[in-house]
Amino acid sequence: MLKLIEERLKERQRGQAVRLEIAAKADESIAQRIIDDEDLRGLSEEPGTTIYNEVYRIDGPLDLTGLWELYKLPGFEKFHDKPHTPRRPPAFRQQRDIFSTVSREDVLVHHPYESFDPVVDFVTSAARDPRVLAIKQTLYRTSGDSPIIKALMDAAEAGKHVTALVELKARFDEANNVSWARQLERAGVHVVFGFLDLKTHCKVSLVIRNEREGLKRYVHLGTGNYNPATATSYTDLGLFTANADIAEDASALFNLLTGYSQGHQWKKLIVAPNDLHSRTLELIGSQAALASAGRPSRIFAKVNSLADHQIIEALYGASQAGVPIEILSRGICCLRPGVSGLSENIQVRSIVDRFLEHSRIFIFGEGADAEVYLGSADWMPRNFFRRVEVMFPVLAEPLKERVLTSIVPTYIADTARARRLRTDGAYTCDTPAKKQTPQRSQILFMEEASAMGETITQLPNHGSSVEKKQSSSLMGSRVPARSNSSHRQNRSGSRKSRP
Repeated sequence: MLKLIEERLKERQRGQAVRLEIAAKADESIAQRIIDDEDLRGLSEEPGTTIYNEVYRIDGPLDLTGLWELYKLPGFEKFHDKPHTPRRPPAFRQQRDIFSTVSREDVLVHHPYESFDPVVDFVTSAARDPRVLAIKQTLYRTSGDSPIIKALMDAAEAGKHVTALVELKARFDEANNVSWARQLERAGVHVVFGFLDLKTHCKVSLVIRNEREGLKRYVHLGTGNYNPATATSYTDLGLFTANADIAEDASALFNLLTGYSQGHQWKKLIVAPNDLHSRTLELIGSQAALASAGRPSRIFAKVNSLADHQIIEALYGASQAGVPIEILSRGICCLRPGVSGLSENIQVRSIVDRFLEHSRIFIFGEGADAEVYLGSADWMPRNFFRRVEVMFPVLAEPLKERVLTSIVPTYIADTARARRLRTDGAYTCDTPAKKQTPQRSQILFMEEASAMGETITQLPNHGSSVEKKQSSSLMGSRVPARSNSSHRQNRSGSRKSRP
């Protein structure tokens, strides 16, 4: 697979054109000359379409990314966001090693309000700790000078068993990941590339440590990439745990990904492509059943996109049964809320602000019966059926309480950056009531983090973050390839990392 990707990268000198943006007052002959270019003619090959479907006349400046150069000049400070400094999570402020902390309690970290340093420390500490026997790590996207990559190489060179699953098919990061794979292999890391027909998109890190009581496993699970750079501009949640069932599932997941196992009875993790879709439908259906019986029910989902038609149909059914449903979908949403007799109990909103909303949060149930999950997958067919994804439960009561009574309510209360999806597909501002101060969720999260004290590293203050695009066997018949919307996220930035 590595050689195949390298060969294809050489062939792909530049991507295929998907649209043409041209000044509104440009002469038609100029537009036609550009359209006649070979690269653009390919856009009309789809039956029933012409190139003119993909030409957009812009009444204003083209390519606003050039404004970043103005932004950097003296005198533009008033346009800068106020710098925010992430705080170290309280659980990690004690002068004990990270494994002692995680052994005592599960820890939930909310980025970028809380520092990404503990995630890096988790891997670097494992690389240095003589009691650590093995490290297993998924890598979908990471930074150019990744301390996590370096720690994995250091660990392998120190004689530890290190496995890295590098996803070579991560769009636009193929070349970077090929380079990392080569470097990791040279350092003695066992590099695997997952499945030929699936992208491995889950975010999992597993450490196996020899302790007095025997071998103990520590796990980090996240909603975002192991990328310190984007961790300062994407909102994500990460869970550190030594829960035995989760650790056993994580170990089994790596066995599946490396081809050493054919199946596993998942205890806590819900894994795509085989289980996540059906289990999500079951969770939605259980809330519909509760509502039909007159019992309290609730569904909350925060995703990047909602496009799976079976999930949408299930949500419609739950709404008709009387389940109150709240959806935060930053990007695509193919569901129509507020339709009488169909979806009047569904509210859909999108929050676009300084940091790119990237965390996936799911709540099924009300009050003490609520189940809280986090995950790497959006509610899209590609995530359910063409990727390896993980949705994981938040089991510790204090952490569940934090999600239920702090994080999610803060998002729901946003009246400054939230836009509400109407029945006709348009988005409207979610304005506060008269005499009420607009609530901006990201500012509230920053203020909450600042109140905790102990700063780490100052975040960049360059405005909005960017996303260029918005018992079962995991393997089935697949063979692992192994070595030895109208309301869109601001795209004016220049970062190349993508979720």
